[in-house]
Amino acid sequence: MTPSSPLYITFAIYILGMLGIGFAAWRHTRSLDDYILGGRSLGSFVTAMSAGASDMSGWLLLGLPGALYSGGLSESWIAIGLVAGAWCNWKYVAAPLRVYTERTANALTLPDYFTHRFEDRSRILRVLSAIVILVFFAVYCASGIVAGARLFEAMFQVPYAQALWLGAAATIAYTVVGGFLAVSWTDTVQASLMIFALLLTPMVVMIASGGPAASVALIEQANPGNLDLFKGASLVGIVSLMAWGLGYFGQPHILARFMAAESGAAIPAARRIGMTWMVLCLAGAVAVGLLGIAWFTAHPDQAGMVKANPERVFIALSGLLFNPWIAGVLLSAILAAIMSTLSCQLLVCSSALTEDFYKGFLRPAANQRELVWVGRLTVLLVALLAIWLASDPDSRVLGLVSYAWAGFGAAFGPVVLFSLGWKRMTRNGALAGMVVGAVTVLVWKQAGWFGLYEMVPGFVFASLAIVIASLAGPAPSPAMLEAFDEVRGQLHRDGA
Repeated sequence: MTPSSPLYITFAIYILGMLGIGFAAWRHTRSLDDYILGGRSLGSFVTAMSAGASDMSGWLLLGLPGALYSGGLSESWIAIGLVAGAWCNWKYVAAPLRVYTERTANALTLPDYFTHRFEDRSRILRVLSAIVILVFFAVYCASGIVAGARLFEAMFQVPYAQALWLGAAATIAYTVVGGFLAVSWTDTVQASLMIFALLLTPMVVMIASGGPAASVALIEQANPGNLDLFKGASLVGIVSLMAWGLGYFGQPHILARFMAAESGAAIPAARRIGMTWMVLCLAGAVAVGLLGIAWFTAHPDQAGMVKANPERVFIALSGLLFNPWIAGVLLSAILAAIMSTLSCQLLVCSSALTEDFYKGFLRPAANQRELVWVGRLTVLLVALLAIWLASDPDSRVLGLVSYAWAGFGAAFGPVVLFSLGWKRMTRNGALAGMVVGAVTVLVWKQAGWFGLYEMVPGFVFASLAIVIASLAGPAPSPAMLEAFDEVRGQLHRDGA
């Protein structure tokens, strides 16, 4: 492959475009509020697309199609659970969190929100939640950098060490320079690219395989159970897969998009846009996996391309069925998915370090210009840490990613839900829920009891801990109760 090949050129154009957006966002970033939450100025469309892109990493174009290609339709339970969880997150969390975070001293981060929502003068909630964010997201970021490195390694046949820096450089650059606005604007472009790839690819594969009826026949020919939603499924297995949806309530990088919306009134439209995008993308990813079965059943001489690694099914189909220029655009969608998630995770880590540690403890009187530059510096520092963790792609620390989603979901999810919906919740309840949720996930994962995904017991036990600890201690202060009522009134006026 020469530097003038379509793949090189399309990747270069895409990366330069993302950098250009980053420098455009630089001109609009004047304060820490701008750098962390974009000045709470995102409209419905950008809020929706940014939330979707930051949620769906390279798993959407690699992992999910690969799982469907290997196991058939029964692997789609996780997609069903994610859709249900995301809709509930938009419906019951997005607008209340947007309004409540502005009402509680204009909180810019989850730790900041917890501190002011529960009048935590000890600041233990701020410290604990910030530590949870930093630990889990350092590993998450490393995982994203590994995924980008693997993509560059496979596409351009470069050594892993070189691919590591190539894959991370552009994301780090536009995140450092432009902050939240750059991340949100690039997410919008990346989300558009992802949905284009996931709608176009299965349609072309189906047509090339002879149409809908012929494709279904080929899928069944490979294995009659490929179209059985319950093939090999157990109740525990289905519950475990669908429980992934519970994780949405506690993911800081997704919740930050809700906090950045221009108002609670913008959320209903954003929900409709975001859920439409998500359903179409997940349906496209499922279709790519299933139609990959049809294509490689009809072309067994090409099946070796995905035999060793089924997660390459999207890459293989793009290369086989499309003009090299179009294939370059489709493969850029994989990079888009990786970059969109990585960038927002870097920014959330930077937010925790800048707002919750630097400003919260070291320099409470720091001016806005200083805080913005500290934010940029901490993005760079977290990125370098993630690259160091990713330097050994087989490092055991990367195995933690398998339950980081559950860790966030159980530690933060119940606390967020109860804080927005239950007037009687207290600081002690929040602290108990956070600790119990995180510990349960860690212990359950190691024990592997009943084969049940650790999110389920973590979420349940954290919720019980919140209720028990809140009822066992002093009632919330009159100011907390008044703030809760004001937020509910504002939501009613906004129609959210």
